[in-house]
Amino acid sequence: MEASDTTRGDLDSSFGHDPLLPHEPRSLVRVSQKTRASLQREVAERCPPVPGVYGILDRGGTLIYVGKSKSLRQRLLGYFVSSSRQEKSGRIIEAARAVQWETQPSEFAALLREQHLIRRFRPRWNVQGIPERQRPLYLCLGRQPAPYFFISAKPPADLIACEGPFYGMARMNRAVDALNQFFQLRDCSQKTPFYFADQLTLFQVERRPGCLRYETGTCLGPCAAGSTRNAYDAQVNAAESFLDGFNDEPVVAMREAMEAASTNLQYELAARRLADSRSVDYLYRKLTYLAEVRRSYSFIYPVRGFDHCHTWYLIRAGEVADTVPAPTCVRTFAAVRERVELWTAQTQNPFDRGHGLHAHTLNLVASWFRNRRPELARTFSPERAARVYKTALDEKAQARSNAG
Repeated sequence: MEASDTTRGDLDSSFGHDPLLPHEPRSLVRVSQKTRASLQREVAERCPPVPGVYGILDRGGTLIYVGKSKSLRQRLLGYFVSSSRQEKSGRIIEAARAVQWETQPSEFAALLREQHLIRRFRPRWNVQGIPERQRPLYLCLGRQPAPYFFISAKPPADLIACEGPFYGMARMNRAVDALNQFFQLRDCSQKTPFYFADQLTLFQVERRPGCLRYETGTCLGPCAAGSTRNAYDAQVNAAESFLDGFNDEPVVAMREAMEAASTNLQYELAARRLADSRSVDYLYRKLTYLAEVRRSYSFIYPVRGFDHCHTWYLIRAGEVADTVPAPTCVRTFAAVRERVELWTAQTQNPFDRGHGLHAHTLNLVASWFRNRRPELARTFSPERAARVYKTALDEKAQARSNAG
């Protein structure tokens, strides 16, 4: 007899707390079988055709892949079709002995939940077996006492600023090198001792730079007391303004350097400058787009749930900042009114750049509305929440009256 188990709401098998779901926690369903065919039958019988997230586990019970879909049953059964055997999905299901899923009220909720789970568990099939040019990378500015640009697949917490994701390991490495040189920021190891010119020392010691960048004028030399802390911080502030999409000086300077090298018939140098210029230009175009999203996207986004778990998402500076159940009556509106009033105050700052608890959702939100422009027409400002709620109640009452 083949083994089979189904668990609902089991804490050991749960995906864990969902920070952006304001409704009751979702039960998790897990099915396991010894053969591929038996697992396919279990999924076909038990999995509903509704939005949600799913996880695939290997023979040892390790979560190896997380995905989302607006129709869980259709997506999961797609793993078993013969045409997918040579694709990534076919290789994933070959290693699987169990599948688990968690329904979500909407496709948007499923997308947010998928991102949260991948960041939390980092399943190997979500982060491995993917060409480096397709792996999400984040451009980070930080690491005291002398901050600099670096890239990371999982940004650390103590950063000055961070944006992304971007794609293309080689392109990103080239852009980071070019930016650190332009802003004269160091790029050496954290183990390097740093000394600023205005730093008090007991003895006068001549500091030697750890590399040639200080001598070539592409680094302020914080390892050799080459600048004061204030002078270095000024360059970090300029670098941060580039990351915020407000400083195009590196783009202009690299383009001019490429043109100058070409004019002087320095073709090898011109080719290197062209590669630098293209890498930094790619970054700046995306950074300016994300900056526009931060400036423009501060509103409530109402999303209907298939199971009547409707949700109001606060999008603040382009990020999902908070959620509440969409009010459906006087009692439920009273329950969220205080939160909505707080949202109104939070979204009235025109200089808000975000970087809140869920800063990683910025690119997700930008992509969602870029591909679904009509959805923007459904959004509304927090100060209009009471009016929108009352209009919805009036429409519901009118519908009931017409039906009667």
